[in-house]
Amino acid sequence: MHPGPPSAAPWWLPGPTGQTVWARLVRSRRLVRFSREVLPTADGDELIVDHLDGRAGAPRVILLHGLEGSAYSLHTQGLAALAAAAGWACTALNFRSCARDPADLSRRIPNRRPRLYHSGETEDLDLVVRALLAREPQVRLYAMGFSLGGNVLLKYLGETGAASGIRAAATLSVPYDLAAASRHLERPAARLYTRHFLRCLKPKALDVMARFPDETAHLDGAGIRAARTFAQFDRCFTAPLHGFASAEDYYGRASAIAYLARVARPTLCISAEDDPFFPAEGVARARAAASGDVRFQVTGWGGHTGFVAGPWPWRAVYWAEEMAMDWLVRADQTATDR
Repeated sequence: MHPGPPSAAPWWLPGPTGQTVWARLVRSRRLVRFSREVLPTADGDELIVDHLDGRAGAPRVILLHGLEGSAYSLHTQGLAALAAAAGWACTALNFRSCARDPADLSRRIPNRRPRLYHSGETEDLDLVVRALLAREPQVRLYAMGFSLGGNVLLKYLGETGAASGIRAAATLSVPYDLAAASRHLERPAARLYTRHFLRCLKPKALDVMARFPDETAHLDGAGIRAARTFAQFDRCFTAPLHGFASAEDYYGRASAIAYLARVARPTLCISAEDDPFFPAEGVARARAAASGDVRFQVTGWGGHTGFVAGPWPWRAVYWAEEMAMDWLVRADQTATDR
């Protein structure tokens, strides 16, 4: 059993900013070697998934990355390496427009339809779950998601309830209430993160408009270019492109907090009170709204998907990822012992 979170952040990485950006400085994007599969979607697009084999008869865990991530994200790779160390198979779902070329990780692979992905998109996760269970009916299927991917996972678990093909799950740093997260990222201290993501999202949005002018004529290209906050970007692009009436409608219908009461699978949610992407009071509201099958591990430190510990920088430990994997291993042991 995992010993739980350390009592305090390490002396060499004490603040939320350092905890949040540490992975980008030191972690590898090539910890594991995936094999790629392309799944056709019902709307004529393609969904790219990356697989890692496990030992015979081992469980399989689905990995869901964060905003503008991929199977080669630093945290996705870390979780995949932990799954491999346990002998498990894993499948990393690349949200549409997020898959990277394994030969050139700087190149993203665009999708074929005038759409991208968003925090409440669960149809593609359902496609992956059904495809895996159809080819491996006896597989014991689990899932881990972080940040945006964790929101998608919790929403899906709430939608599917006790009928879910996923037996247990774990999440890290979920923005449970998207409206609250959007407001939190408008603080001066968080604008650096917002600018970073919008530098990626705005060119991608404008590329969709350029490639599909007829289907995107209703979008506000000038508003997309001028967007300085997530709310402005979602109002001009995310919401109208994906069929929401407004950014507020998108936030309300896509936020995991509205689905937590219906989660009926053992689920661990790890969050930090100093997360620069989401307010601590939002975590408390999510905890109050959740079903009895959801357990929360909330620490005072850790930043956003950071949770870095260890006595020295060269001996860094990513305890939340280890705790998430341990949670699934113990869930599987409990299920198979019955």
